Amino acid sequence: MLAAPVCAQAVSEGASEPAATDIGNRRELFVDRHLVDALEGEARQVLHHPVPREVVLVSDRPWEGNGLNYVTVFQDGDLYKMYYRGGEYDRGVTSMHEQVYCLATSRDGIHWERPSLGLVKFGGSKDNNILLTEKDKALGYICHNFSPFLDTNPDASKLERYKAVGGGPLFALVSADGVHWRKATDTPIITKGAFDSQNLAFWDSVRGEYRAYHRQFRNGRDVMTETSARFSSGWTEPVFLEYSPGRGGELYTNQITPYKRAPHIFLGFPTRYEDRGLNPATRHLPQWDYRQLRSKGSRREGTAVTEGLFMSSRDGAHFHVFQEAFIRPGLRTRDSWFYGDNYQNNGLVVTRSTLAEDAPDELSMYLTESTLQNGKPGKLRRYTIRMDGFVSINAPMKGGRVISKPIRFFGSQLSLNCSSSARGGVRVGLTNLQGKPLPGYSLENCPWIYGDFLDRTVEWIQSGEVTDDLGSTAGQPVKLVFELKDADLFSFKFN
Repeated sequence: MLAAPVCAQAVSEGASEPAATDIGNRRELFVDRHLVDALEGEARQVLHHPVPREVVLVSDRPWEGNGLNYVTVFQDGDLYKMYYRGGEYDRGVTSMHEQVYCLATSRDGIHWERPSLGLVKFGGSKDNNILLTEKDKALGYICHNFSPFLDTNPDASKLERYKAVGGGPLFALVSADGVHWRKATDTPIITKGAFDSQNLAFWDSVRGEYRAYHRQFRNGRDVMTETSARFSSGWTEPVFLEYSPGRGGELYTNQITPYKRAPHIFLGFPTRYEDRGLNPATRHLPQWDYRQLRSKGSRREGTAVTEGLFMSSRDGAHFHVFQEAFIRPGLRTRDSWFYGDNYQNNGLVVTRSTLAEDAPDELSMYLTESTLQNGKPGKLRRYTIRMDGFVSINAPMKGGRVISKPIRFFGSQLSLNCSSSARGGVRVGLTNLQGKPLPGYSLENCPWIYGDFLDRTVEWIQSGEVTDDLGSTAGQPVKLVFELKDADLFSFKFN
């Protein structure tokens, strides 16, 4: 059975009862408090952090350099594709050669190759992986911030499977193969904003529209959004995003995307730009001498620092922002804690776990390192996180509970993405809207779930028999009660 539409209105159950939200059989994550009515005991909402893995790309080719940034990664069939900017800069300011955009490909998202495309001459040869060059009279304007996506709109032409935005103001580009690109129109599609950053667009399958996000200034670096039924025209007037509890600092890139396992939820991985100026602590950051040298051309090159944030939204315009860093600059003694580092790519991809052959797939993302370091190439490091593993409801061994707001669901089983210690665990109960346990589905009927699972079906004991059947409660307004001890609950889904 299909999930209920994301915009389904809550249904009133009577003047004295709260409304119930139809969630159908959508996967629900705890990246916000949208379905949380109360946290009791020691239960709390916890932001998790990706694990750094191997360096997957070193931009050491003559056409690449230390300006590696504004990266997009997505999977197209069996092939992973990475689009990245190449450029070389003196102390982060003076360009040493033209900007280019390059393509790398992979069969697993871990090991990457540079295909020889034969499209653009650099240093007298076309034996390179350059797609676009700043010297091109028609498309060179795009090479600072070219940002492609694979269009999943079922009505999209096969000749325009790939789309992109780039430049400033933003132009629309299209391609049949992701290699050969052309402008979709002679005029830009989005003109109001400050575009010297990675701006992006995508097809929103839940709402049936294209959505774009781009840079603008409002008390510092910020983000605007707009929508359109057609990619190449008809975009709405841009509006600034709204944030709760706050923006969390100045936001450089935004990297907002619908989450594929729960496409009604937008996830964002913006770059936080933090400049605390020259102060006594600055000289304790890595490479103090070089930091001073970089500051001579532009002070922020020596004082500003960039790091990753995490945020989420259910409508694409209002975002819940975690104020703490999602990815910190890290414990390195060289080439770190500089402006331009820790920019996450646009796009999340599924990759095989490197932990063990029997470990489940995980999510990969790619972040910049050693950016704009004179005489050194830039790097991309892969990071991984478990499926749905961005935020959890957590409780220590002392225990805690999370009580949901009233919901309606479709399906006959409840599945959890959860993790516990050997002694801890999770159990689930269902109540009516007054909090009275449903017969046979109380917390006490639920055996403790312990272990580590992406998709664990919940069971209850009824009349001495174990059952996972919820069919009789489907469609009724209910509340869920999750009890946790030394455990994390990442998401749940009715099947």
